[in-house]
Amino acid sequence: RILDEATIDTSRVSILTKVTLLNLCTKKTVTYQIVSENEADLKAGKISVTSPIGKGLLGKVKGEVAEVVVPAGVLKFEVKDISI
Repeated sequence: RILDEATIDTSRVSILTKVTLLNLCTKKTVTYQIVSENEADLKAGKISVTSPIGKGLLGKVKGEVAEVVVPAGVLKFEVKDISI
């Protein structure tokens, strides 16, 4: 399915949005783009919508804290910005 960037809602985290996150444990800021499984490339900053972090971020709004369960435990991210 082809998505038009003009129709993407940047008020919430969704597929194709770029999300700037603050890792509340390490205090480091990272930016990821949420993409389909086929396009996922962590080195390029693209994470799959079906990955634990991708799933945990979906639907979050700016300022919200996402608690993501990963094999290493629970990560807490604060959503700092959402863009295209």
